[in-house]
Amino acid sequence: MTKFKLRSSALEILLRVDNGGAFSHLLIDQMLKSNRVSEKDHGLLTEIVYGTIQRKLTLAYFVKHFVKKNARLDSWVEWLLYLSFYQMYYLERVPDHAVIHEAVGIAKERGHKGIASFVNGVLRQAQRKGFPGFENIADDVEKLSVITSHPRWLVSRWEKQYGYEKTTAMCKANLETKPFSARIQPLKLSREKAINKLQSEGYDVAASAFSNQGLVVKGNLLKSSLFQTHMVTIQDQSSMLVAEMMDLAEGMTVLDACSAPGGKTTHIAEKLNNTGQIHAYDLHDKKAKLVNTKAEQLELTNIVAKGADSRQLANFHEECTFDRILIDAPCSGLGVIRGKPDIKYQKKEKDITKLAMIQRELLEKISPLLKKDGKILYSTCTVDREENEQVVQSFLEDNPDYQVDPTFFETLPDVMQGSFGISDVGLQIFPDDFQTDGFFLTRICLK
Repeated sequence: MTKFKLRSSALEILLRVDNGGAFSHLLIDQMLKSNRVSEKDHGLLTEIVYGTIQRKLTLAYFVKHFVKKNARLDSWVEWLLYLSFYQMYYLERVPDHAVIHEAVGIAKERGHKGIASFVNGVLRQAQRKGFPGFENIADDVEKLSVITSHPRWLVSRWEKQYGYEKTTAMCKANLETKPFSARIQPLKLSREKAINKLQSEGYDVAASAFSNQGLVVKGNLLKSSLFQTHMVTIQDQSSMLVAEMMDLAEGMTVLDACSAPGGKTTHIAEKLNNTGQIHAYDLHDKKAKLVNTKAEQLELTNIVAKGADSRQLANFHEECTFDRILIDAPCSGLGVIRGKPDIKYQKKEKDITKLAMIQRELLEKISPLLKKDGKILYSTCTVDREENEQVVQSFLEDNPDYQVDPTFFETLPDVMQGSFGISDVGLQIFPDDFQTDGFFLTRICLK
């Protein structure tokens, strides 16, 4: 595959993400599985697509510097300039002349000679003059927004919630690549054996401090023999902490109210040593089937996954049925930006308020299904207080029989003790804390 075709494929993905709201990681996966991209080009394609999306607002700032204000550019021309600027500014190993040559070729193929001449002129001007700095941006929030390519509304919101210093750290962390993390299937092998096996295959491996099943791995774990034989499951360390903090014991009856795609569900099943029963639900039947498929791959037999609106589960289960309940609530996903950079552009501030209402309703509707001595684990993969602390506080105020489990904080892993993110109602993990996803979790019980 020529680099011309590689960059054309990258542009195609970027346009589909921009126009249709498709997720970049899914489109990249489809492209890599096709015959259009040679294996040696997988890394560069992935880097160009993710990097261009991650840095979109910074790249737009550069484009505005070199293009007249009244110029109207087609979407594909804008994205072609973005991906070209990304390579010129951020990728030292890619020569500028190669980037410009390929971009002009794409412009000729997609447009006409005039467009190709325009693209050539803009890129050569940047090559000749260099890219503009950020010192002329007077407003600190605006400057941070441009430098780290986070929407201004989001930077402003986080700054009000956590202060400028923490917001800066989060935004910068969201631009970094985190290491692979995974958990072992403990019914099949020990963590020690998994580490030895991966090391023998050339991986740099360490034990996770979040879970006794967890591994932190440098290298493409997807190509490992353990992943391909379902001996390990790819899962972020923050996500692993959910099952660890549910205080599970063998034989329990567990509800996972928002289970797809099944990472936390199957972790719970493993913690139960494949005993008891897990009733797993997702709003869509198709996604519930993903949970069953994951359970089959891991040879777990204590999971029953179905499609249903979890706000209506009282139609299927009696009150006081479950020993443990997990509500891994649908959320804005603002804690997983570094892995899914599209999120920061697709989400709007109004979405957060709508999601908080759903999260609050889930707690209200599901909590009666808990046994008197049971516990609810509430979690999200976001860092926004309206979806986290405020949802929990609101629920506790309206339901005075419930409380945050006082033993929750003392059972957190040692690495979490004294964390910036510990509040009266739970633990907020930030993306800059441990090279993991941003995550919130707390444990609720009856008084």
